[in-house]
Amino acid sequence: MRKMCTDKTRHALNGPTMGTRWSALFHADAGFDVMPVETAMAKAVTEVDAQMSSWKPDSDLNRLNDARPGDWIALPDRLLGVLAAGLAIGAASNGAFDIGMGDAVAAWGFGPETADEARIRAARLASRRPAHNVLEIDQASGRARKHADLRLDLNGIAKGYGVDRLTDVARAHGITAGLFAIDGELRALGTQPDGRAWTVAVEVPAFDARAPHSMIELCDAAVATSGDYRHWIDVGGRRLSHTMDPRLGMPLAQSPASVTVIARDCMSADAWATAMMVLGEARGLPLAEKLGLSVLFLYHQPERRGGCGVFAA
Repeated sequence: MRKMCTDKTRHALNGPTMGTRWSALFHADAGFDVMPVETAMAKAVTEVDAQMSSWKPDSDLNRLNDARPGDWIALPDRLLGVLAAGLAIGAASNGAFDIGMGDAVAAWGFGPETADEARIRAARLASRRPAHNVLEIDQASGRARKHADLRLDLNGIAKGYGVDRLTDVARAHGITAGLFAIDGELRALGTQPDGRAWTVAVEVPAFDARAPHSMIELCDAAVATSGDYRHWIDVGGRRLSHTMDPRLGMPLAQSPASVTVIARDCMSADAWATAMMVLGEARGLPLAEKLGLSVLFLYHQPERRGGCGVFAA
């Protein structure tokens, strides 16, 4: 039997960040002052954007991008932590997730600049080494350095980390249950007041519609989805996804329509959703099983076993 709780007030907060919006949904006792929470959450995600944006010329990430190979660059602890996590997932995925794809992302027009044919050719012809083999992090001293030309991009992990920061702020203000999100990355703490898990919809991977494919119940877990149907470019009448193939320096030619990953934290879910898009189901599911990740693959082709492949950890 679920325990019903009727003396809680529902709070739904939101604000702009990273070109989209953050949101927080939670219940608190009557008289709870929500303003300090909203202010702290807005400050937390603004800090993430200021440190990790590839769109802001003065971000800490772009200071590292603009540095010469071999030069140590002092960086904030939180950025160093995200860089370290990105390198670890890059190594664990055998390079399927690579934070060193900034040159390709920018060349194909998925950054602040328009697509450029010369830079596309350079990105495709580049002799690539994955970021986990090129970037050195010294967290004890608060610094990092590149050992080769490398342009970093954290779009596949920073939003997830931003969601984790929202949950950190919530906990710091005594909030032990809630649902926190930036765009399609979400993290749930605890349960709803009546004891039910938080319900999250997985979207049908359609270019021209928004509809739920299935529902996920979350309790003390995070979920993130990566797909080819929201951020793409048209090249010769063909849609190309924003997800880059690290081997080729170009958008994925063949991939699932979307991959949804459930993990303990949103930063990991975000990064692994991208990695699984690159790996595909055949290589991705065995790795997900080994790592204890829950993964849902969806396809545009209905003949692919009803359009999905599922692994439940």
